[in-house]
Amino acid sequence: MARADHLVSLVRASFAGDRETLRAAAEAIVADERAKKHHIVADRIERALGTVPVTPPPLTTSQPQVGPGRDTIIEIEPRVRFDDLLLSLPARENGRQLIEEHVRADVLRAHAYEPRHRILLSGPPGNGKTSFAEAIAEGLGLPFFVVRYDALIGSYLGETNARLRKLFDYVRTQPSVLFFDEFDAIGKERGDTHETGEIKRVVSFLLMQLDQLPPYVIVIAATNHAELLDRAVWRRFQMRLSFPEPDRKLLEVFLDRIICGWPEVPRMTVQKLAGRLGTVSYAEALDLCQNVRRRQILGLGEISIDDALAKELELWKSRVRPGTLDAERSDQATAEADARPAKTTARRPAKIPQGA
Repeated sequence: MARADHLVSLVRASFAGDRETLRAAAEAIVADERAKKHHIVADRIERALGTVPVTPPPLTTSQPQVGPGRDTIIEIEPRVRFDDLLLSLPARENGRQLIEEHVRADVLRAHAYEPRHRILLSGPPGNGKTSFAEAIAEGLGLPFFVVRYDALIGSYLGETNARLRKLFDYVRTQPSVLFFDEFDAIGKERGDTHETGEIKRVVSFLLMQLDQLPPYVIVIAATNHAELLDRAVWRRFQMRLSFPEPDRKLLEVFLDRIICGWPEVPRMTVQKLAGRLGTVSYAEALDLCQNVRRRQILGLGEISIDDALAKELELWKSRVRPGTLDAERSDQATAEADARPAKTTARRPAKIPQGA
């Protein structure tokens, strides 16, 4: 007999009208039956599949879809090209593989496989997670939907789950890339004693919706705090990629790309500039370069690019970073604890036994 989970998927897909999942479940059952040498049953299922056209929706839609759930997302026209991104080797290779899997999905389905479509990106802010998601949408020519948490998370019991249902029902209507930024906002660990029962119900419902999404909807979730995610949420994602801060070589390439577009090139080399910046994100390096150009432009020809760069590097030393804030908070908490008077417990006098 076929595996129970395949049969359950078959029934669910049939009632939901999800033809893509229906075909995938049927093909998985065929593979199981052939592995057990039940070739007659497998042949009959394959013939049945051949008589019913079960194709996914077209990869692109000429008109934007409207309906319940549309207000919980923002559609952004993807402009970032994957080849323009500066990524670590694992992220670059996995990204290219993901695009190929969806472009050649028919080849995979012929062997009873589906392209991966649930991806988790983790790492500190400003290192390309959002750009990666946008580049995947651009590379596949798909709509790029960004989830709006302000429209998704409700104040009343069950309201968030109802909006989540409408969101996922909407994205099922067409191939697309659905992007959850700051995913830890709704995917938190259910064992956290500080969280309410409502967030636990939201996480459970979210897991169910992720399991039921068809492969032509690519869900990409990004988080700066992977340690806060529920362990079951981690398991749902088929591809988990890390986006650390760039190493020295990648930072030099990034700076060179920016500075080559300036009308005047500073005397300081990108190698030396990268060394002065130290360990930073791409976003921080971009901010510095933009501030240099702003200072030079406002100087109206009286400030050279070298002077502007020297001034910004001087200010760079005193910038505030999250690590600095954490250290200040820790020092403040320690000082408050030291200043707090210690509690003393008055000892009761020993009771003298009668007749002593």
